[in-house]
Amino acid sequence: MAVTSVYFHPVFLEHDTGNHPEAADRLVVVKRRLEAGDLDLVWITPPRADVVDVARVHTRGHIETVERIARGGGGRLDMDTVVSPASFDAALYAVGAGIHATTRALGEGSRSFLLVRPPGHHAGRDRGMGFCLFNNIAVAAQYAIEELGVARVLIVDWDVHHGNGTQDVFYDDPRVLLCGFHLGNHYPGTGAIAESGAGDGVGYTVNLPLPHGAGDGAVRAFFSDVLVPLAQEFRPELVLISAGYDSVAGDPLGGLTLSDEAYRWMAGTIAGLCESVGAAGPVCFLEGGYDPERVASAVMRTLEGFHLPPGEISAKLSPRESRALSDLRRALEGTWGRVLR
Repeated sequence: MAVTSVYFHPVFLEHDTGNHPEAADRLVVVKRRLEAGDLDLVWITPPRADVVDVARVHTRGHIETVERIARGGGGRLDMDTVVSPASFDAALYAVGAGIHATTRALGEGSRSFLLVRPPGHHAGRDRGMGFCLFNNIAVAAQYAIEELGVARVLIVDWDVHHGNGTQDVFYDDPRVLLCGFHLGNHYPGTGAIAESGAGDGVGYTVNLPLPHGAGDGAVRAFFSDVLVPLAQEFRPELVLISAGYDSVAGDPLGGLTLSDEAYRWMAGTIAGLCESVGAAGPVCFLEGGYDPERVASAVMRTLEGFHLPPGEISAKLSPRESRALSDLRRALEGTWGRVLR
């Protein structure tokens, strides 16, 4: 089995959120499980990102606000989003992990999993929210475009919550194809099918809001019938994943019912896509997932999927899942209809 890199820094455990779903134990349990397993992993300590790189995506005002609250002893950006004294540094190391892993993916062909916190996909240009301070995956994508000469980036988001921050950053940018599924009518209230991009970016944001209880069949259909065909047409040079594990069955903040094997299948499918189009990656950024043991099991399956045959998952669809997919395909007719026929 080929080697996968896992990024971790002890400072991620110092981002102290108190009695909060997004707590350090998420990383502790996953790390313990990975270290006890038989996967061939290389552990990498990431560098600290420079503020100038964070500012490729975020306003200076937002960056300074996070730093000020942290240096002042901690506080909150909103009701859900905690900043502790160590949070600013932890967030910079999380961004640094993304930049380093993306650079290695493009230069060395490596595949990586970023065991980082705070997570990032809800953070917009001028605000943090939803447990997120800086948008780790958006900064990595922007860095790849501006500094590494990448022309096309595919971002896949499989978190149960819509990645509104990432969408906002790239909404009018045709260099980034953002494809994801999430639980509809759920936090943060965005991610409707009609949210498909603006200006030159129309058609480059693809959202599938799923009904409560949707599972492996819907995911298989979305990947096979929508995501993979679009990606093959787009031909990304780099593939990044917002890997949220609150979409697994039983997550306390979830509402979807993915099996562990679904993550292996998704990871294997995306790894195969990278090989078929000659893209670097995948690089996985840990986002949500609030039952540490369930997260650990699903992360293991993800890393297996990078280098083992993806296997099979259920193809059975409920009527509500079928309608959601049909609605998405109809909405894509104007921009991707030729590709999806």
